[in-house]
Amino acid sequence: MTQLPLRAQLASALGRSAATLSRMTGRGDGSVIGGRVGLMLEPDLLRQLARDRKLALVSATNGKTTTTRLITSALLRLGQVATNAFGANMPAGHVSALSQQKGAPYGVLEVDEKYLPEVLDTTGASVVCLMNLSRDQMDRAAEIWLLAQKWRKALSGKPTHVIANCDDPLVTWGASTAAKVTWVAGGQRWKEDSWSCPECGGPLERKGVDWACRECTFHRPEPEWILDDDAVIDPRGERWLLDIQLPGLANRSNAAMALAVAEAFGLPVDQALPSLREVTSVAGRYTTVERDGRQARLLLAKNPAGWLEAFDVSDPGLPIILSVNAKGPDGRDTSWLWDVDYRILRGRPVFITGERRLDLALRLEVADVPFATCTSFTEALAMQPPGRVDVIANYTAFQQIRSEFGRAV
Repeated sequence: MTQLPLRAQLASALGRSAATLSRMTGRGDGSVIGGRVGLMLEPDLLRQLARDRKLALVSATNGKTTTTRLITSALLRLGQVATNAFGANMPAGHVSALSQQKGAPYGVLEVDEKYLPEVLDTTGASVVCLMNLSRDQMDRAAEIWLLAQKWRKALSGKPTHVIANCDDPLVTWGASTAAKVTWVAGGQRWKEDSWSCPECGGPLERKGVDWACRECTFHRPEPEWILDDDAVIDPRGERWLLDIQLPGLANRSNAAMALAVAEAFGLPVDQALPSLREVTSVAGRYTTVERDGRQARLLLAKNPAGWLEAFDVSDPGLPIILSVNAKGPDGRDTSWLWDVDYRILRGRPVFITGERRLDLALRLEVADVPFATCTSFTEALAMQPPGRVDVIANYTAFQQIRSEFGRAV
């Protein structure tokens, strides 16, 4: 790789030192502060760190961190890979990740949906993976069709190879201006944000997996990769069993996207898939932690689409703890709780906590789901009998729970 200019070398080194100090003092994992320090000293540091690397950017409302981890695991067969493994998905986190692995020829970066145009323009990434778009943090991100519009503009005229989920109309619209697109039929269980055509505003008609606008030519592209329940069918028609350890249909979709990205890097399925099977937990997601004879499995759900997937992998025979906050990273607006169908929890012992537990309590009351309110996660866990319990929490609530157990990964 090309040697960094002296100023960039100094900025990168001081950023790494700041990150190390943050970890040593217990203030955090250093994945943000290190990048901030580096960018203060050299505003163009991300561009310089990205130069001469083959990069993949991964963006979506749900599944970014998991898919980034899966792609990284696969590409390690090609060589060293720089990645923001803990989800610091804005430019400061990207600088930190590339600085920590400054000699890695490959990089896989999770990117916040809103920042994708900026990061793509700065890094010149050769591959972009786009998976889904649904409502999330409305107070910060606004309407999601605006995000898709920004993706369209960012990809137009660039030589980037896009791997995109053609089952999501908004993703399809956002990706369709790219010079090269590999379409993946990755599925779309949450459809409530894509009933209208983003091209003309007309109604979208759905027949099975196909969709098309009734008023213009916008329609579902023909996929090259197809998720077929527990398997993926590659562009040559070969079927591969997705016997991965991460649970649920959403993670099989993530794995299908990861395999398509790996092939774009020149890594065939038979070499990539074994690495995907080795991933058991992603930044605490799906980890089981234990306290006083109680085994709590941690599930993350940040928005209605995420809650639908969390319910899919949750065990209906177990009690369940729900925790909801509304801090900055969560979005202050909790009106999305009313879009989640909590009736699926009827018949289960339900315990709720988090700073917005009263909002959640009202939603469960209307859904006729009995529950117990707890002032903290510790109290909620202590109320469980010995044995297993599922925990679903949104972003900051999830991180608080992880901190109680030493940020289990």
